[in-house]
Amino acid sequence: MALDATSLASSTARTRRALDQSVLDIDCEAEAARIGDRLREIVARVLHRRGVVVALSGGIDSSVCAALAVRALGRERVLGLLLPERDSSSAATRLGRMVAKKLRIEHRVEDIGATLEAIGCYRWRDEAIRRIFPAYGAGWLSKIVIAGGPITYFNLVVQSPAGEVLEQRMDAPEYLQIVSATSFKQRIRKTIEYFHADRLNYAVIGTPNRLEYDQGFFVKNGDGSADVKPIAHLYKTQVYALARHLKLPEEICQAQPTTDTYSMPQGQDEFYFALPWREMDLALWGLNHDVPAAELAVAIGATPTQAERVYADIRAKRRATEYLHLAPQLVLAP
Repeated sequence: MALDATSLASSTARTRRALDQSVLDIDCEAEAARIGDRLREIVARVLHRRGVVVALSGGIDSSVCAALAVRALGRERVLGLLLPERDSSSAATRLGRMVAKKLRIEHRVEDIGATLEAIGCYRWRDEAIRRIFPAYGAGWLSKIVIAGGPITYFNLVVQSPAGEVLEQRMDAPEYLQIVSATSFKQRIRKTIEYFHADRLNYAVIGTPNRLEYDQGFFVKNGDGSADVKPIAHLYKTQVYALARHLKLPEEICQAQPTTDTYSMPQGQDEFYFALPWREMDLALWGLNHDVPAAELAVAIGATPTQAERVYADIRAKRRATEYLHLAPQLVLAP
């Protein structure tokens, strides 16, 4: 007997896999092998390059990309770059060195602080900050955080040398100037990556995971620029699973995502994502697989209204950052 619409919906609900972390389980060995096969093919046959350059931030994504590249191409064909500046966490360089040592790859440390100083990165940023907090100067720290309810906005947080923390909502001109200034960091790093890639006839590895790639959490012509992106199809949860499978150092496997862009410690969910990465992975998977907001709510411990807002935020970020994925637009075809 044919099912009516109500019965069909009920049957689908009963048979659909429950939304929990298990939906993100992968066969790590099979996935690493698949990525390795494609990476070898792309580097050699599509890009016609001898090896790859990977910028090591000390985070999970770049570490996994470097490990996958070593597995696919051999350690002799992978160059690691560590590119700190004055706002970088000291832990980032230490962890980057740890990964390079573990993988036994050649690596170089090049401090980009002087270049950023010369190009005006810190000057433009500080000028905008002082329009909100006039006392801001040497010895102060800062970051940007998401604030608000259903309609989000951004606050500027600063910390004085005495330890006093102040927070105030930003208007668009200050927000845009601070973000534009700090984007110099990603663009200068990418310039150095391509210098080394060109001198070695190597390709540049891009390190975004699926959440970052989908939601436009990258700088155009900065960390968004690359020749090949090995893990852009993988949710963050899956990247962590691969890190353990590839036997990366435990400190890397436990590291929490940070922006490492501002001088104050800052999680990615403070600055950009609506939720911490585990919940964001489930939300993105749920939206991609047409899971109702009510089911997402149960999975992440939220109300259906809150879950619908998370879905709405994902859609909004896709619209707002669509241009980041676009190639240069031609007015007329040549």
